[in-house]
Amino acid sequence: MSNQAAPRTLVDVTADAVCCQPLARHRVPAETAAVLAPAFKALGDPVRLQLMSMIASADNGEVCVCDLTPAFNLSGPTISHHLKTLREAGLVDAERRGTWVYYRARPAVLRQLAALLTVEPATAS
Repeated sequence: MSNQAAPRTLVDVTADAVCCQPLARHRVPAETAAVLAPAFKALGDPVRLQLMSMIASADNGEVCVCDLTPAFNLSGPTISHHLKTLREAGLVDAERRGTWVYYRARPAVLRQLAALLTVEPATAS
């Protein structure tokens, strides 16, 4: 039995349905805020934000931890802690292959966060 918390499950965003109205247009429901806040909190750390950027922009859609660690002046365990935080917040998925772990972004979650932060230009009356 593992004592690790299960990754948070967010509503999948499809082309047909957007889960979150932008903050600038509607108040965020408490339930939505409770689900999305941990993802924003995880991205509130500069190292995690950089890791997320590296993972999301990876050429093949995934990146090995062996390629992430050298990019920082931090120990392997510290990078692993940050990656675990991103995983628990539902921002990335991880897959172990031999001794290495590969990370890939969860696009649906990133679209949810982006939709919430979208600001549309004011229309002239």
